[in-house]
Amino acid sequence: MGDLYISSAEREALKNLDSDELDIAIRECVHSVTLSQLYGFNLESCGLYVSNKLRDFQKSVDAHSRAKSSKKRDETDESMRRAADDLTHAVQQMQQRMEEEEKDNLLFQVDDHIFQPFHYGDRLEVRLGYQWRKNTADNWTYGSITFLYTPDLSPDYSFPLPKRKPSAAKLAQERQEKLRREWEHLKLLSLHSLRNFFREGGIGSDIPKTYQVTLDTYGRGLNNFSADFWR
Repeated sequence: MGDLYISSAEREALKNLDSDELDIAIRECVHSVTLSQLYGFNLESCGLYVSNKLRDFQKSVDAHSRAKSSKKRDETDESMRRAADDLTHAVQQMQQRMEEEEKDNLLFQVDDHIFQPFHYGDRLEVRLGYQWRKNTADNWTYGSITFLYTPDLSPDYSFPLPKRKPSAAKLAQERQEKLRREWEHLKLLSLHSLRNFFREGGIGSDIPKTYQVTLDTYGRGLNNFSADFWR
């Protein structure tokens, strides 16, 4: 599964879902204090965001069904209705995202299946492949961009030093874990930057082969704009 786009299974589940029918079913669930009306909507397959909101709704329904006092029932009823609205909005947002991605895919696609390195060096790299065209009648043009980043892993002296000095193996393991987290951050920033570039009307011929990411002025690490090669 990639890191940028809705999966094909999620897309199919969202396409087969009638939002008006779902809205009615959710209202019936609130009225009957049971989720039986949602069986058959396949919400669990609509992505992690929707499935989490479904789980929250289930918990709120269960809490309301167990409530005894009128005060407690008023509280759980409000929570249940709020969770119902959250579930409805989550499905709507995912369907809107799906439609936006389908529109994007007519003119550009970013390959978001990126293999994680087995070992991380001091300089991190994320290579993204892409295809683009100016209009749907054109042939696809293919390209790639590699984002480069050398993280600062110097010790943070704001935290107390351990009483016992870690072994060399332990230090190497901790270093690899820090680099892994930095690489994951770089990957997500790079993916969203490249997609945003195309969404704002950028053309593939303006994309550089490599880009050294910019660092935050204060923290000297990555920020939300570090991978924006086009700004």
